[in-house]
Amino acid sequence: MSLRDLQKRLKKQVSDFLEIPSDIMLDLPKIVLVGNMQVFIENHRGIVEYTSDKVRVKVGEGEVGISGATLMLRNIKTDEICVEGRIKALAFLEPGEVW
Repeated sequence: MSLRDLQKRLKKQVSDFLEIPSDIMLDLPKIVLVGNMQVFIENHRGIVEYTSDKVRVKVGEGEVGISGATLMLRNIKTDEICVEGRIKALAFLEPGEVW
């Protein structure tokens, strides 16, 4: 088990003990998918790629990839992004992974 895995495990235990939400303690994104029309991503680190058929957003230790048609960024805030359009797929990607 690597040091990073041990750190995550310890943070998870502390989070559970103190009743702090995991997404805050573990630096995880919170993703809300509304049908196939909207995706809200909280706790992001910025946009990696943006086209009308693909959006990649940096989160914690990786990226979230969204593919579809007529995609557009509706809101970009420091803690939240909203992507709208016809969403076909959502994937969790390793940093730099081709999708």
